[in-house]
Amino acid sequence: MGRSVFRFLSRQSDAPELSGPQHLLRLPHNSDYKQWYRLRSESRSFLQPWEPTWRGDELTESAFRARILRATQECASGLAVPMLLFRREDMVLLGGLTIGYIRRGAAQSCMIGYWMGEKHAGQGHMLAALRVAIPYVYGGLQLHRIEAACIPDNWKSIRLLEKAGFEREGLLRKYLKINGEWRDHMMFSRLPEDGEFGKMVGP
Repeated sequence: MGRSVFRFLSRQSDAPELSGPQHLLRLPHNSDYKQWYRLRSESRSFLQPWEPTWRGDELTESAFRARILRATQECASGLAVPMLLFRREDMVLLGGLTIGYIRRGAAQSCMIGYWMGEKHAGQGHMLAALRVAIPYVYGGLQLHRIEAACIPDNWKSIRLLEKAGFEREGLLRKYLKINGEWRDHMMFSRLPEDGEFGKMVGP
């Protein structure tokens, strides 16, 4: 599998903490609220064009606690692993990455999604997060296929997925309701044979 750039810090498979040289991915904690609120608030106009419509209580502490409860339940039941992304040296919150829609049986697949705070975008953080998450999907979760859906004019996300070794598969018509509108999405996928995480293109 080549040189490892991640460590499994937790012995509990239902609550993983994934670490790369400069980044940490883990489930959200109640103590993360202030950082999460500040980053999401500052990045609102940057994020909203690519996300479902924000609810009126989107940024409240009660809504955040509900997110934590849902994340814990989904992780424990094997349905999803919703994680926040931190810079390891000072535990500054950078964004989030979710391994969701985990399907077992004949499919053995998942859907990956992510978001990045505006002030941290374009600095390689999410590619580094994918370098941590992808080996965990194949090795820790023992899945065979990773899917990602991207709005066709979101060229930054498309470039990120291509750097991470994902292949375009086709167009999903009006696939998700994003910012109040049903939007077409490009489907991308990645298989173990598409290359080791250490051999992904680009810095």
